[in-house]
Amino acid sequence: MVEPVRKHCLDLTVKAVERQNEKYSLLRLTSDNELPTMLPGQFVEVRVDGSPTTFLRRPISINYVNRSLNELWLLVAAVGDGTRRLVNMREGESLNCILPLGNSFTISQRKMLLVGGGVGVAPMLFLGSELARQGSQPTFLLGARTKDDLLETELFAKFGRLFTTTEDGSHGERGFVTNHSVLLNERFDAIATCGPKPMMKAVAAYAQKAGIDCEMSLENKMACGLGACLCCVEKTTTGNRCVCTEGPVFNSRELIL
Repeated sequence: MVEPVRKHCLDLTVKAVERQNEKYSLLRLTSDNELPTMLPGQFVEVRVDGSPTTFLRRPISINYVNRSLNELWLLVAAVGDGTRRLVNMREGESLNCILPLGNSFTISQRKMLLVGGGVGVAPMLFLGSELARQGSQPTFLLGARTKDDLLETELFAKFGRLFTTTEDGSHGERGFVTNHSVLLNERFDAIATCGPKPMMKAVAAYAQKAGIDCEMSLENKMACGLGACLCCVEKTTTGNRCVCTEGPVFNSRELIL
């Protein structure tokens, strides 16, 4: 029997807030104590203080864990009052987090393609760093509307090969990730993806046609992160399942897309 992962409710300290572009910011969090073990694909639920319209915690994917600096990185898109409060936090402020939550991507020595779009690139960095740490060289394929929307490209390039697509052709190949030439020229053993649902559906369709294992990290709306509120339920081939507790990572064959 697999032992359940212990969850922690911690007050983490904001070490830095680094603006990535007009929409996205990177929060680097730390603690006086050693951070708990976290796995690629897992997420945290953060409490937003100082926002009168934000009553529920916000689920945010783990972007990266820097063990040597004891840092947890969260990539945050400022889309509402709660997330705008988060990206405007100051160094030294405290952020209450419940972590780690959810399951994780499969770590293996297979030739893996990691596909991300939008804020969905966040867990791909952590996954890629873990694959590289264990001796694999992942291939990253990131998609965005323009070059200014691409995130953390220098960091991705440190952990593996990086390919990009943009809708306007301003960086990498023009078009969508599923049109990139790397999919025509190479064969991969497994795919991991996170991003907008239409993108992930297209990636899953490609994987199914090619006979490749594909894991998807869903970004359903969540309130509790603990399986109590049932607002993140997803239809699967085995019935309705809570994304926050039984996901957010699913094999694409399990999902009714």
